Amino acid sequence: MVQPQLNGRAALVTGASRGIGRAIAQRLASAGATVVVTARSAGAPAVQKRFGAEQIVAGTLDETVALIEAAGGRAIALPADLEHEGDRNVLIERAAAAAGRLDILVNNAGFADYARVEAMSDDTFRRTLLHYLEVPFALCRAAAPRMRANGGGWIVNIGSVTALPPTRPYPDYARAGGDTVYASVKAALNRFSQGLAAELVDANIAVNVVAPSTAIRTPGADQLIPGDYPTEDVAYLAATVLDMCHLPAAERTGRIAYSMQWPHDTGLAVRTLDGRDPLPPADPPAWSHPAITGMAEWA
Repeated sequence: MVQPQLNGRAALVTGASRGIGRAIAQRLASAGATVVVTARSAGAPAVQKRFGAEQIVAGTLDETVALIEAAGGRAIALPADLEHEGDRNVLIERAAAAAGRLDILVNNAGFADYARVEAMSDDTFRRTLLHYLEVPFALCRAAAPRMRANGGGWIVNIGSVTALPPTRPYPDYARAGGDTVYASVKAALNRFSQGLAAELVDANIAVNVVAPSTAIRTPGADQLIPGDYPTEDVAYLAATVLDMCHLPAAERTGRIAYSMQWPHDTGLAVRTLDGRDPLPPADPPAWSHPAITGMAEWA
């Protein structure tokens, strides 16, 4: 299968100092895009607050740029704190100026601080809503006119399998709780993306959601994933994002795609993050949520 080529395109990936955002940036760059990477941490890891305490999680924009450039790609670091209204309100303009244009927006940055509803602070609730709904709204609103002027574009919002309702009888992890608010906002992000897809299809701007089928272990998510949980390779999610960023909106928009299911059902050839080597076809994990297995809508 011919791999998508993004030569001459420019992408903005949020939360790209590590983990999923870094992997997406690497894969888009390997396909030829100039990738603007943004996060709070430029040359040193940023302090974040989680579980009521300050923590430092590894990963910087400088490291992401170095990885992309070492593989022959082009990346531009653009530090920003998306919790600050001033930063997020000018990010699209800054990214377009830095890269010369903007064709692709990937809303990946996030904040995950799990707590049962009865124990969750107002601050955690508000920050979760901010990161996973208000920030994508603000960036999509600012990006759409630029993409419209270019004749089209692609928006990919990073979702979560937790947006699907817990199965019955409720498993132990659902009874333990903690992700209810996070999952609810991710479900809202799905509906926001589907509605925005309808609004922008006539402008040839595709809007899709890509989510892990199960879980991906990253520096930011490691504390939230049990040590013995069998996580998946981020390359499959990055390949799925890339596959959402090359077709006209009339052909592919409004999708909610899962990282292991999409390549399996569409026959998508997955490659390493540098784009050089093929990875083997993989079956969706048996422990995937039953609502995403065997989906027939991908064709």
